[in-house]
Amino acid sequence: MTTRSPSADRPATAPATVALAEAPMRQARNSAALWTATGRSRGHEVVRRRGFVAVDGGERAGLRVLVQEPDLDPGELAELSELVRRAAGPVNAEDPFSSTDLSHLGMRNWQMPVMLRAPGPVGEPALDVIEVRRPEDLQAAERIVIEGFELDGFEPYRPGELFPAALIEQPGVDVFLALVDGVAAGAAVSVVDDGVGSHYWVGTSPAFRSRGVGRAVMLGALAHLADLPVTLTASKLGRPLYESLGYTVAAPSTWWASQ
Repeated sequence: MTTRSPSADRPATAPATVALAEAPMRQARNSAALWTATGRSRGHEVVRRRGFVAVDGGERAGLRVLVQEPDLDPGELAELSELVRRAAGPVNAEDPFSSTDLSHLGMRNWQMPVMLRAPGPVGEPALDVIEVRRPEDLQAAERIVIEGFELDGFEPYRPGELFPAALIEQPGVDVFLALVDGVAAGAAVSVVDDGVGSHYWVGTSPAFRSRGVGRAVMLGALAHLADLPVTLTASKLGRPLYESLGYTVAAPSTWWASQ
């Protein structure tokens, strides 16, 4: 069962379909919407350019870069490079087009697929899934993501540092929790931007793995996106789950991280 309130920020109209070739651009725009909302809710600096968006979270949260176009001009690449060199914390850069070479910055890279799901029916989750509204539930989701993704930079834990209370007030951003016997076991963030949804931070508490929690929280998060095209970037472990939920691989996304 999924419990949520109507979302006031849903678009009045939405594209009926998104072609596979469009998925990288849609993922780029959606990721930028998430990280802009995250940066604003944390009070971090947000740099927006034609070719990229960067959010500087300092020593603990680090610098997040979202490549927005496949053809960064020399000035944009130089500015992006300088932001990376000056970063006080870890750096992560996402390039859904796999077209921007950041190897000159001494960063490691790997690829994960951008995936696309067409609008369509969504099954009912086998576990209770709630949309987060209470501060204690947001903190539970935050702890699950920090532990599940091994975000060591956020340890020791400071409530509201990863998911500030203001995050769920940002237009288009929703956080979900899957519960096992009333205990928070899985979390996910969904973002709707320009008529397209996407998912982030889909994680399961280590104590509840291999119990269908990831599937449940994905179904719960998808319930309010059934009439929209939805993108995501899949890890190797997550890809089989997403394929079983109707997602199709569109293109490789290249990710870069500081050593």
